[in-house]
Amino acid sequence: MAKLIVRRVIWTIPVLLLVVFLTFILMKAIPGGPFTGEKALPPEILANMNAKYGLDAPWYEQYLRYIWRALHGDLGVSMTQKSRTVLDIISDAFPVSLHLGIMAFGLGIIIGVPAGIVAALKHNTWADYAAIFYATLGWAVPNFIVGPILIYIFAVKLGWLPTSTWHGWQYWVLPTVTLGTALSAYFARLTRGSMLETLQQDYVRTALAKGLPYRTVVVKHVLRNSLIPVITQAGPLLGFVITGSFLVEFIFSVPGLGKYYVSTVSNRDYSVVMGLTVLLSALVVAANLVVDILYGVLDPRIRND
Repeated sequence: MAKLIVRRVIWTIPVLLLVVFLTFILMKAIPGGPFTGEKALPPEILANMNAKYGLDAPWYEQYLRYIWRALHGDLGVSMTQKSRTVLDIISDAFPVSLHLGIMAFGLGIIIGVPAGIVAALKHNTWADYAAIFYATLGWAVPNFIVGPILIYIFAVKLGWLPTSTWHGWQYWVLPTVTLGTALSAYFARLTRGSMLETLQQDYVRTALAKGLPYRTVVVKHVLRNSLIPVITQAGPLLGFVITGSFLVEFIFSVPGLGKYYVSTVSNRDYSVVMGLTVLLSALVVAANLVVDILYGVLDPRIRND
């Protein structure tokens, strides 16, 4: 198991370098720059600004310089927000996106996985049909529809919950439910399909034929193996959700990473875009590493690999 973890950690290094390189190239390929706005700067000032931030150097020098500084914990300074470093922006916005992402992901797991299990065990009954209906509707309706509907019902009509900012639990409910609805629907569909497939396996029939109680077979054999595909999808999905849903954060004016990512891409703020991309990539890689560890817990064959 230790060798498996070490191999995965080593492989994360080239993955992160490749993501940073592709992001860097794509940002450079977009026309314009951080100092080319609607009001054009005089050529002398523009040249001085590019020299100050190293944008006058060849692209490969800029890339190598960025990698060297990033390895030393320096993600640079914002080119469009005065007196703010990338780490300052991340330290302010990331805890909010982390909070929202964990709550929405937890809501998706708490609702989706049990719904999928019940639907599979009660196959072709009203419980199964209800779970399928919820999963289909929740996955098909996008967040920008769910969010305004929740705002209209619980904020405008009933006046129970606020609609913006992030100052207390009342402000967390609507964004969490909006983001968690699609996640719970996805996990319900995935868990149901995996459970139905596992229930048809020969070792399940053999266990039941030997006289083992149905509950024991489900808990010790069916459920354990059915969760492996769920964990496979949950790991990377957790990494993306933790960084915050840009659309949900925009709808509810959540002060997370979403607003910074959108604004910095449009303003060509290279250092902030690169820093947020590195953060997102590191979270996804870390989530995949957790998935590999959980694989070893659920499947002994992997631990012995």
